Amino acid sequence: MRRVLALALVVAAALLSGCAPSGGGDKPQIVVTTNILGDVVQQIVGDGAQVTTLMKPNADPHSFEISAQQAARMGEADLVVANGLGLEEGLQQHLDRVASVGGRVFTAGDHLRPLPYSSGESEGTPDPHFWTDPGRMIDVVKALEGALSGINGIEPNGLRERAADYRERLQRLDREMEESFAAIPPSQRALVTNHHVFGYLADRFNFRVIGAVIPGGTTLAAPSAADLRALAEAIRQAGVPAIFAESSQPDRLVQVLAREAGINVAVVALYTESLSESGQDAETYLAMMRTNTDRITKALTTASVH
Repeated sequence: MRRVLALALVVAAALLSGCAPSGGGDKPQIVVTTNILGDVVQQIVGDGAQVTTLMKPNADPHSFEISAQQAARMGEADLVVANGLGLEEGLQQHLDRVASVGGRVFTAGDHLRPLPYSSGESEGTPDPHFWTDPGRMIDVVKALEGALSGINGIEPNGLRERAADYRERLQRLDREMEESFAAIPPSQRALVTNHHVFGYLADRFNFRVIGAVIPGGTTLAAPSAADLRALAEAIRQAGVPAIFAESSQPDRLVQVLAREAGINVAVVALYTESLSESGQDAETYLAMMRTNTDRITKALTTASVH
């Protein structure tokens, strides 16, 4: 009954959109919510499955929406892969629907030890931004391999080899990040971002999180004038040389904060929650992490406060 209902939804969505849904032939169908996890899943399955990523490049995972056709495809998928921990706020109803009719949903946040937000409006709730720590991503890849191995049509030996290779690449990334951050003086290992996204990176690589322009774990919140004044004072006291803004979001508030702080502080763009378009600096998860590592290291070792 579930398959019949899901198929009916796909056909209806195709009629509404004026085109038939694209398919992967006889390949297993995997639907992934975020483009970061979409890249990781693609690296692991190779051409052994058709991977559909719902979130476009440079989108906001907290607020992006999907079409009726995409929602129907979630119901027909052999596996839906989600971040979880409250990240996909705009998609939760669709994820709940898939689970309610017996669809298979892999939630990455269920397979790692989440950190709580340490401050802001979300203080005490789980932080969903685990991917800023490659070690947590290794845990997710291990669990993903197990989930994917249970899907008919995915060749087990190839899956096992690709997953092992990708874990090695993640381990190499972790070492590279540690070596790069070692150049930052301990007194300057302080992070201020547009919202709270680097808790896991800070935990893994010994940074201090001074605060965030948006006082919460989601971009859907809004700072007050008092929030900005308090953060500006914290920046002055900590001597922070740079503020990091999400590359895909307007940095107006970050620029306001920099002026409010009354110091010469650099504003540096990072890829924090979304991959970039193909051919840009964050077209894959590994490229995103290396780009961010390079920009953080340069900003916190070369920027100076006046």
